[in-house]
Parts: sequence; structure tokens; C-alpha cells
Amino acid sequence: MCQPEFQLQPELPLHFDAIEHLHEEAFGPGRFARTAFRVRESVGSLPQLSFVALNQGHLAGSVRLSPVRIGACKALLLGPLAVHPAFKHKGAGGLLMKKAIETAKNLPFCAILLVGDYDYYKRFGFERVPMGSMSLPGPVDPARLLLLPLREEVEACKGLVRADPSALG
Repeated sequence: MCQPEFQLQPELPLHFDAIEHLHEEAFGPGRFARTAFRVRESVGSLPQLSFVALNQGHLAGSVRLSPVRIGACKALLLGPLAVHPAFKHKGAGGLLMKKAIETAKNLPFCAILLVGDYDYYKRFGFERVPMGSMSLPGPVDPARLLLLPLREEVEACKGLVRADPSALG
């Protein structure tokens, strides 16, 4: 069986309904109660850091990054990253992650933070956040709090994680 080909492009308004359906399928109704979702909902994602993977015109996956502050550090909160079940384990998620990270490196952010599976995200350079150095405004499994440094100023990324609407414009 051939590996599907994916076209990466910026997320557009025409993708919104398909992305919402994908998130519902991937994360269920409980996604709205998760701490990371609650941080992101108050600020939304940055258009220049929101991408989709398409396969023959069909949504294969999506990734978004939202601006946050971690103490004094301007950072990004990744998520959600979601891949349609028909395209799982076929490379769409990895391509979306690489695109988002490479784009973020050209913007004035110290790091990318996420709540996720270390075994998956370590291949992109994510490290576990040292216990007690960051907190979110709700419950999070500390073993799933991961950080990808983008700049040397990442040392300032300590403290409370909160949405940063000032980064929107």
C-alpha cells in the first residue's frame, strides 16, 4: 500500500467545520473541560501558526498554536494536533508538527509548550518540564507537560501559564 501524500497549507475559514468535527471525534466532548483547552479558548490560535494537512482535498489533520505567557516568557501553546483516523500513523501528524515548529522559529517566541505524550513528542525535541517550574490554571498531569525551547531566553519560562491576547495584534 502506498503512503498517502499530504499537502500542507495554512488553515482557512473553509476548514473550520471539518476541523471542529475532527476535534470532536479525536477528543470527545470532555475536551472543553481540559485545562489546555480552557487556556486556548480565551485567546484562540494564531493564523500564521495554524495548518492543515490535506489528502486529495480531504482533511487529514490539523495543528494550531496559541500565544501564551509563561511568567515573563512569550511562548506558544500547541494544540490541538489531531489526525483523522484514516490517516493515523501515515505521517500527517509529523509533517504538521515540523511545519508548525519551523514557522514558530521565525517568530518572537521563546518556546512551545504542550500537554501530551512524551514518547510521541520527544522526536521533535520536546522535553519534560521540570517539576514545579510551571503551573497552569487547572489540573494537568506534570509528566505530560512538555516544552520545546526556541530561544536561549527559554530560561525565563517559569511560572503561571496564561493566555496572551497581546500577541494577536
